[in-house]
Amino acid sequence: MPIYEYICNECGESFEKLVRLSEADQSPACPKCQSQETRKKISRIVSFGALSSGSSVSSGSSCGASQGFN
Repeated sequence: MPIYEYICNECGESFEKLVRLSEADQSPACPKCQSQETRKKISRIVSFGALSSGSSVSSGSSCGASQGFN
């Protein structure tokens, strides 16, 4: 089940909701004001492994490397 981000049109509250795919087109009630006037937010997508041109990445095999992320 995917997690969707929503925003309430009434009070402006942002919230996340775990939703069944069969219910993905329905708007859940706002947890703050209980309004049904909510809409899905467009979320940022994080992509690991996509590099912009000119950048370099060191190839270490350890997750705990002391250098961290570049």
